Amino acid sequence: MPHWLMGTSRIEAFSDGVIAVIITITVLDLHVPGDSSLRALLNLTPLFLTYILSFVVVAIMWVNHHHMMHLAKHATARVLWANNLLLFWMSLIPFTTSYMGLNCRKPLAVAVYGAVLTMCALSFTILRHIVNQFHVDNPRLAPHNSRIARKSAFTTLLYCLSIPMAYLSVRVSFAIFVMIPASFFLPERKLAETPV
Repeated sequence: MPHWLMGTSRIEAFSDGVIAVIITITVLDLHVPGDSSLRALLNLTPLFLTYILSFVVVAIMWVNHHHMMHLAKHATARVLWANNLLLFWMSLIPFTTSYMGLNCRKPLAVAVYGAVLTMCALSFTILRHIVNQFHVDNPRLAPHNSRIARKSAFTTLLYCLSIPMAYLSVRVSFAIFVMIPASFFLPERKLAETPV
């Protein structure tokens, strides 16, 4: 058996490391204010709120990635490269977090943040589609995979909508950025406990 058809534990370990670095780099942009006044601290509010948003988005991606990799039977070339594509777009989140945090009222900064999240969502959808092919003949997983595919497509569409909306109203784009992560905390129907 070729080495790339082995299990997915190395993909998970590599992805976990990259995601940990992404979160670390993102928080490093929260610099200590030049003085100890409340005003100086409050000036960091946009950057801090953007960091919280990005942390939650990355955390959701990490949790979903963890669950998804358990459904991948082999680390095929398609899985590896789709995973690398996702990590590439995720690696741009620290830059866009800082850029939007420092320019939260500028349409371009908000649009760039939305563009990177759009590509993250699209890459995640591609990876999920590839992983789902391992279980295409499993009738128990079919409804779950179909529901997740619809949610992924809707998420990607909303993130994409945030790009042009930034030039009409940055507040609407921010609402989209907050609404999507919030939707992942809503309870979903669980799969039956029978083994995959």
